This record gives sequence, structure tokens and C-alpha cells, in this order.
Amino acid sequence: MTFLDLLRSASVRHDSMLCVGLDPEPQRFPLHWRGDAARMADFCMAIVDATADRVCAFKPQIAYFAAHGAEAQLERVIHHIRAVAPGVPVILDAKRGDIGSTAEQYAREAFERYRADAVTLSPFMGFDTVEPYLRYEGKGAFLLCRTSNPGGDDFQAQRLADVPGQPRLFEHIARLAQGSWNRNGQLGLVVGATRPAEIERVRALAPTLPLLIPGVGAQGGDADATVRAGWRADAPIVVNSSRAILYAGSGPDFATAARAEAERTRVQLNAARG
Repeated sequence: MTFLDLLRSASVRHDSMLCVGLDPEPQRFPLHWRGDAARMADFCMAIVDATADRVCAFKPQIAYFAAHGAEAQLERVIHHIRAVAPGVPVILDAKRGDIGSTAEQYAREAFERYRADAVTLSPFMGFDTVEPYLRYEGKGAFLLCRTSNPGGDDFQAQRLADVPGQPRLFEHIARLAQGSWNRNGQLGLVVGATRPAEIERVRALAPTLPLLIPGVGAQGGDADATVRAGWRADAPIVVNSSRAILYAGSGPDFATAARAEAERTRVQLNAARG
């Protein structure tokens, strides 16, 4: 099954648009593991066990593991997802973006070493930095388009004088992803939940692409506005929440608390869909 097949199937099977982001911070672990980076995999696997039937995807963020030299723990976590949540896709949040020969190695890392189903990428350096990922048949790639961080305005909101119609940069990226760059139907876009009006604009420009929408939960994104702006029956959205779910509890029952928060978020998202 392709990434899109997996995503659509998991979304229907679990009646969910929720993606749980796996961003393990040892200093925020439950008290009995707090500060112990050797427990990153154990922490994430407990979250996976607790939420596997409530999500449409999991999104491990590679930097949280790499900062502690814990890439082997990331491999364990992804292997565990395969074992306990077969059919739930894994989106490797790496935000890579480099020249073609280096991109080939990053693609190999994402799809061969970690065996992810999709990866996040920066399109800033152009299509030749994206194309190596598209050689992996059935894999997905989400391009950063309109992000939720304040500095996103520095470039993404600027108009392109040399492009007909002078679109804003994020609009140009959305058109490319919907059009000529999407050679094998593998692309999606990342749009922050804190910008619902711009989610709606991206959806208008890219009506068939999956949207990965971070920022619901701890970042303050409006779940209802996010779904209304981005959801379409034939175009999935993947609404990510990380910290609000991971750190919903700090005691031995942290996984139970995470499941309760995941279920609350899933229900809220579904209610906004109508």
C-alpha cells in the first residue's frame, strides 16, 4: 500500500484525523523516568500503545532523538509502531532540504534506514532537492508551505514579483505541489493550525493534496477552525498534536492520560468536520 492508501485506510478505520507527534523530551518525562534519555523509546512506545487505535498517523521528530545520540531508539520506536499498529503510517519529521546528491542520502535515511512512510521536507532549494524522495515508489513527502512559527512571515508571506499574479511564496509552493512537482501523486503540504485563513487558501490551491497541520494543542491552534478550513471528503488532513498528548500526565498513569487527551482531541476534530 502507498502512503496515501495507508493514511486513508487508518483515517477511516479509526475515524480519526489525529496524528500524535513523538517529540520526547527527557526533562518532561514522568517522574520515575525524568531526565533519563535512555528511556526515550520506552516513553514513546507507551504513548503508541495507548493511542494506536485513535490516530491516523504517528510523527516522530528526528531531532529529539538525534540530540541525545538516540537514533537507535528511534528505529526501535518505528519498529514498535509496525508491530502494534500495523497500517498506521509513520511520518518522519525531518524537514530536510539539500542538493540532489545529499538529498539522495537523506531519502535513503528516511525510507531505508527508518522505513518511514512519509517525510517532511523544505522546498526552499527547488525541485531537484525533492525529486530523490519521489523515486521511492509509494512513499510520501510533505513540503513546508505555510508554517505556524512567527518567522514564517519573513519569507512565506512575501510576494514573488517575477511570477504571474505575484503570488505569495506559500501560494506558489502550493501550486507547484498540486501541479508539476507532483509527478507520482506523492506530495502533501505542511500548513500550521495557527493560520486557518491560510489553510483555507492552501486548500483552494491544492484541493487534492493531503495537508499535515501541526499546532493544535500546546501551540494554541484552533481545532475547529483548522478542520473547517482544510478538511475535504476526498483530501485528507493530518492534524498533529504532540506536547498536549505526550505530557498530559506526569505520573505512572501518563499513558492513560495521553490516551484520554488523544481521544478528546479526536472527538473535537470529528465534531468540527460535521
